[in-house]
Amino acid sequence: MPGVVLIVSQPGSAGVAHVVADHLRWAAAAGWRCVVACDPDSRLAALVEAGGAQVAPWRARRSPDGRVAGEITRLREILSGTAPDLLHLHSSKAGLVGRLAARGSRPTIFQPHSWSFQAVTGTRARLAVQWELLAQRWTSLTLCVSEAERLHGLQVGLAGTTVVLPNAVDAQRFHPVSRAAALARRRSLGLYPEDRPLAVCVGRVCRQKGQDLLLAAWPQVVQRVPGARLVIGGAGDLRWAAALPTPRDVCFVGALDDPVAWFQSADVVAVPSRWEGQPLVMLEAMACGVPVVASSIPPHVETLPRSAGAVVPAQDPTALADALVERLTGSGRARSAAEGRAGRAHVMSRHNPVKIGEELVRLYDDTAR
Repeated sequence: MPGVVLIVSQPGSAGVAHVVADHLRWAAAAGWRCVVACDPDSRLAALVEAGGAQVAPWRARRSPDGRVAGEITRLREILSGTAPDLLHLHSSKAGLVGRLAARGSRPTIFQPHSWSFQAVTGTRARLAVQWELLAQRWTSLTLCVSEAERLHGLQVGLAGTTVVLPNAVDAQRFHPVSRAAALARRRSLGLYPEDRPLAVCVGRVCRQKGQDLLLAAWPQVVQRVPGARLVIGGAGDLRWAAALPTPRDVCFVGALDDPVAWFQSADVVAVPSRWEGQPLVMLEAMACGVPVVASSIPPHVETLPRSAGAVVPAQDPTALADALVERLTGSGRARSAAEGRAGRAHVMSRHNPVKIGEELVRLYDDTAR
């Protein structure tokens, strides 16, 4: 029963933006008319417009502050103007504002992309849990990207209707390249000399993503693999990033609209996050045939097969360094190639856009009914 779906997202960048763009494309192909409420200057807005859908300008801060009342008022205006048959809220801030604005007046899907209470501690964490418990009354369906995320919600009492729908990856766009092509990619990205061992980390620069742990590990890597280079790509919390020590042979390249070339250039991709829902960058790296070294948080353990890389104890820079060294030395190249092949096969079987898109459309139809 296709109708009008209002998709609301904050943030409007990084992996969430591309997940939303996928959902938009699948829904539109099934006959839904899609309107996306987001920052009109964001990466997501550009993707929405490129896909031929409508952007409803909605500016919101990532964290709750004194502007929430105005954000709710603006979203109510958008709800009134679009009269959607279905509301789909992406991430915690959109989940907060959207459910307060709609208050169960229409079928509502909430997709946390990692729970808000994972990002805080103490009283703030308890308040975040209490909010999520309250907001269940205005939530028709909670959409989790991993079983680990679903279980984390269940552990704090979020027992409403929940479905796991993993992220999808376009395996034609994210694909492996030959060693010669990888070196050519490095030259095009300004990495000279191009034959130095290369680790890449892509993600919003913030405490959640654990770049500080990677920087703490890196001197141990360089000591054992002379000439190794680390590239960190992503926008984020500049005040937090400015306080990070930057060892030699580390390069911050800022926000990446398209990380494909960076993954294809890498010998290994590091994902040292402290918490996640399901990191899209891990799937994209595997699709590019690159081994992944990740922290052993439950969503990573669930997503990364042991045959496709390594999970190491979370917040352990020495263990992280050991796993990176194993994949940056010439002697480890054969194993890395096997891990790359295993990762790509896993993504193609478990994260197929056609299958996941069909399931999303079914959920839209069932929830709107």
